[in-house]
Amino acid sequence: MKTQAQRSAVDEINRLHEEATRCAEESEKLLHAAVQAAWQAGKLLINEQGRVKETMGAAWGEWLARYFRGTARTAQNYMALAHSVADLSQLKGLSLRQVYLRLGISTEPKSRGKHVPVPALPAHVRLVNRLLFALDPTVLAFGVTPEQRDAYRRDLRPLYDRLRPLFEP
Repeated sequence: MKTQAQRSAVDEINRLHEEATRCAEESEKLLHAAVQAAWQAGKLLINEQGRVKETMGAAWGEWLARYFRGTARTAQNYMALAHSVADLSQLKGLSLRQVYLRLGISTEPKSRGKHVPVPALPAHVRLVNRLLFALDPTVLAFGVTPEQRDAYRRDLRPLYDRLRPLFEP
């Protein structure tokens, strides 16, 4: 039979376990929300950069300094993230810094003493993400001519033929 002290310790251990589990789940959701927000900001920045360059010429840096509340480096990172990733589900549970490291996006170290090695995404995943971004309907609709769309089809047909057996029964 357990003593009162043993029951109290067991209750406290289980309470702390439940709290740790709950906090870990919340943390994972918040990490993914941060990555998602940065990715969406990057997509919007890319579109805005195209509009600014089209209407104002080489005034992108001035536009950023005037309207973007982050640094130019942060904007570059957001845009690189948006260019590199079409499907964010592969990045669940990673912090924004870990995502940047996996994708090879340059960041300033938090401090000189701390370095957490994060393995890079496999090359095929990075290539697929780039391809999915290039084929994203919102990107294709933004300045892709019918001739370019036909060229995509011609160029990608061999890839389609090789991948098709993997997805068909």
